[in-house]
Order: sequence, then structure tokens, then C-alpha cells
Amino acid sequence: MARVPLTGGAEVAVAALDPASGASAAWGAGRFETASIVKVGILAALLLRAGDAGREPTVAERAHAAAMIVRSDNDSASALWRAIGGARGLDAAHERLGLTRTEGGEGTLWGLTRTTAVDQVALLRQLFVADGSLLGGDARACVTGLMGRIAEGQRWGVSAAADGSAWALKNGWLRRSTTGLWVVNSVGRVTSGGRDRLVAVVSRGSATLAEGISLVEAAARAAVSATGAGGPGAGQKSS
Repeated sequence: MARVPLTGGAEVAVAALDPASGASAAWGAGRFETASIVKVGILAALLLRAGDAGREPTVAERAHAAAMIVRSDNDSASALWRAIGGARGLDAAHERLGLTRTEGGEGTLWGLTRTTAVDQVALLRQLFVADGSLLGGDARACVTGLMGRIAEGQRWGVSAAADGSAWALKNGWLRRSTTGLWVVNSVGRVTSGGRDRLVAVVSRGSATLAEGISLVEAAARAAVSATGAGGPGAGQKSS
């Protein structure tokens, strides 16, 4: 991360996990606004609730889920936000899934949910690793399959650390009206050197979206490198 440029007061935090070896790395602190990466959490909460009720997602829920993840459709996100009970429902699901520092946005402002990079990797582990997950195989496949079909123009972010097209991700971007600066985030699974990594990068304070994307991608590459052969040993965490 010492080689990752931070310009104009921008802030970034990143976490990564190699599920096979247990090697992990984290850098940066504090909670960041999620913007649209919270849509992964919203869908996980919906599927958890459906599983608790012993039912499959409805046709309408599946349609909203696909639009929300693949195209980052905000109206669909709002519909599912209401379906899970807003911030209260999201927070309850996150607590069960092992997220300890994430808090849902007030009212209808799901994009102002606040989280940490480490919490987002905990969520990714529930989705991409069967062992210990509270979500069934069909539920996990629903989310991860959609994350592998992201629309053209939204495939930046943690994918920069992958070999070719071996990735599944969700990005979030938001220009804050209070400052004019950008929140730019990316979470997902990437494959590099034949090994999967779960990576989450959260940032704020970039002057432009392009600058935020460059920062996120550089941080993702650093995180994957840190959990590689020369990075921390299995089970270790750097910060």
C-alpha cells in the first residue's frame, strides 16, 4: 500500500482473504459509506429471510435482485430494502452473518450504510465459501452468479487484480452532495495465479470518479499481492 498513491486527501481501506490458505491482509481503518456495494448485503439479507421462512425468492424478488446487482438499478434496491425491513432488517442479517461494524443507512438511504473493508470480506466469505456459511448453496449461487454478470462499464474495481475474466464483483460509486467528492468502492472474488481471493476496497475523498477507480484498483492489486506467496503466512493478518 505504500506504493498506492493517495491524492487530495483521499482515504482508502482494503482487506483480502485467501480462503484456501487462510492468509489475510488488511490496511486502513474507519467506516466508509457503502454506496451500491450494500446491494450485496441487501440481497444476502433477503435470501436469509427467505430461507428462514422455508421458501424460495419470488419471481419479483429475483427480477429485482438481477437488476440490482447486474445493472446496479437503484429502484430495485429500494424495493428489496423495503422487503427486508430497511436498516433494521439489514443490521439483523449482518449480525448473523458476522459483520460487526456495519450500520444500515437511515430511512430510505441505503447507500449511506456505513461499513469497513474487513466486514465486507466477512460477507464475501459467507457468499463464496460453503464451509460455515449460513446461506444455502442455491442462495450463494444466486448472489455470486449475478456478481459474475456485471454490466459492461461496471466491471472495474477488484477485477483489476484478477487473471483475465476470473472475477465476480459489485461496485459502488457516489458523489457526495456535501463535499462534491467521490465515494468509490469495490468488493468481490478474484482469481490470480490459480488462487481465489476475496477482496474489499472502500474509499472516499477522490476528486473524480476516475481517480477513485484508479485508487480502488491499485489497492486491490496490493491486497492480492499481500496474500500471495510472498505475503503474510496462513492465518496472519497485516494492518
